[in-house]
Amino acid sequence: MARFTEASIQAVFDKIDAVAVVEDYLRLEKKSGRYWGLCPFHHEKTPSFTVEPDRKFYYCFGCHKGGSIVNFIMEMDKLSFAEAVETLAKRFGVPLVYETGGPRDAAGGNAEALEDLYRRVSRSFHHLLVKKSEGEAAKRYILDRGIGMDTVERFCLGYAPADRSWLYGFLSGKGGFSDSFLASSGLFSRKYPKTAFFSHRLMFPIRDRNSRTLAFGGRILDGEGPKYLNSPDSEIFKKGRTLFALDMALPEIRNTQAVYLAEGYMDVLALHQGGICNAVAPLGTAFTEDQAKLLGRWTRKLYLMLDNDEAGQNAAFKAILCCRKNGIDCEVVNFREYFAKEQEIPKDPAEIFQKFGPEELKKSVKCCILDLDFIISRSRTLNNKDKSRAVTFLFPYLDALDSEINRDTSIGIIADAFGVESRAVREDYHRRGMRPGGGNAEGGGSARSRDFRAGDELTLVTAVFVNPVFFKTLRTGISLEDLEDPRARELFILLEEWYRKTGGGFQDGGLSGASGILNSAASGELLEMVQDKGLQEYILRQEASGAFSSIEKLLSDGITKIKSKVLERRRREIIRELRSPALETLRQGDLLAEKIHIDAELIKLKDRIHVPALDASTVISKEGR
Repeated sequence: MARFTEASIQAVFDKIDAVAVVEDYLRLEKKSGRYWGLCPFHHEKTPSFTVEPDRKFYYCFGCHKGGSIVNFIMEMDKLSFAEAVETLAKRFGVPLVYETGGPRDAAGGNAEALEDLYRRVSRSFHHLLVKKSEGEAAKRYILDRGIGMDTVERFCLGYAPADRSWLYGFLSGKGGFSDSFLASSGLFSRKYPKTAFFSHRLMFPIRDRNSRTLAFGGRILDGEGPKYLNSPDSEIFKKGRTLFALDMALPEIRNTQAVYLAEGYMDVLALHQGGICNAVAPLGTAFTEDQAKLLGRWTRKLYLMLDNDEAGQNAAFKAILCCRKNGIDCEVVNFREYFAKEQEIPKDPAEIFQKFGPEELKKSVKCCILDLDFIISRSRTLNNKDKSRAVTFLFPYLDALDSEINRDTSIGIIADAFGVESRAVREDYHRRGMRPGGGNAEGGGSARSRDFRAGDELTLVTAVFVNPVFFKTLRTGISLEDLEDPRARELFILLEEWYRKTGGGFQDGGLSGASGILNSAASGELLEMVQDKGLQEYILRQEASGAFSSIEKLLSDGITKIKSKVLERRRREIIRELRSPALETLRQGDLLAEKIHIDAELIKLKDRIHVPALDASTVISKEGR
């Protein structure tokens, strides 16, 4: 690899505006000759991070990280020294000279070539949408949704033509790009490298915070196929680390110190069209910790406005945990309450904008509830008959909080909400091994999760997670409510979201039929949605070791064990109620009948697998009433 000359590195360093560089990542205020802000390397409430513009130096008095602005870029963007220098040289217009006089290294050249390619393709798609007859259907769709041409222009929306051979002809001919380069660009089918990945779709350029186009999202206009498709990950693009419209939203995020997180592209367009310009969205996947860290550079306040359906509610819960782990306060926009008088509650911001207009949209996003109130309500919905499980459902939230004061206050709120003693909630929380301060230390969540032990529930759901074609069998045998292990529940929810997204099967842009999560690119995307890094490592470890090769038997036995556990839990509840001296005779008869039925079912389940099971003959004589 060619090296830069010392003189060219010094030229870059001399040109650097340290404050401007750091303000791309966080807000700074000038005090006593220095600029101060909240440190991006650890969670804090009072600024201890400083920048000295003359020395082009940064230092944090809290975590003691410091160095030159080149080091800062290396830390923030995970770049090598050469990549950081090159990034700053581009930013400040400094030509770089190599010691050998040779060309740029191949990796850097390829990344720049990809950026150039995506920029040109974005302009071509945009031209087809606004100037050509082929794009009329896409233009009509966007205008019918209330989105104006000014927004189309600002977001550079486009149209990918139905002819799948057009893009290859255009780029290999006039574009002059080689076949091998185009095949690896993410714009073409892996199996058929001259066939475009996107066809007859409304196109959304996905850009970084500097407005460089890195990838595309495409919405189908008619016909069969996934409703939305995203470019695959590449050298310049990672779904879990990028947010749609961040470049457009960043000025308003900095100005308001707040951000709205919507679910999809059309939601973001509607919000910006309606004057809510600090809105972004994840890219067809769950909100990730990397995305939370990215937003945490500029804000400590996030408003969630995910869809009102089941998948949206599950995604909101996970997004709240991501925010709290990264020191971001979170509230949930409550469209249900605001539109309670309507016959039908609108699903998302795009629908509100289309049906009710921009003014009503602006008012509705101000109707919010605290994240803890949202999770308490969610827990009641999922666990309405089991107070213990309802409280336990909230423990991951407590674990994500970044201070003991916040945790203690939240325990009190939870206790009041479920009519139990704070002491009891606190004892159960600590007894479950959830170490307080999970959001404090760097990597704390991952370190904690590496220590977990996999029980029957996690083993079963992990086996299906790495062999996802068996999920239909799993969801037929058990439900989310049957699972107690929070990690097993997380994997089950992710599989359920994918199952619904792909219309009841893992094809067409979803999970392929390949056995094993390492054998499918889409499955790799699913794996990236797992927020617990220790759990992610466990899944990969089990898959790599071939632990789930006999999936059919493991699936059958696992479902049987969980069914048995659910029945035994219900049996214990019945016995406790039978012991009550105030029990009515009629209710006693119903409970005894239910218990007899459960005992019979347990005997059947016991015969299916050779595991210790409850002796159904041990009835009232031993346990009493």
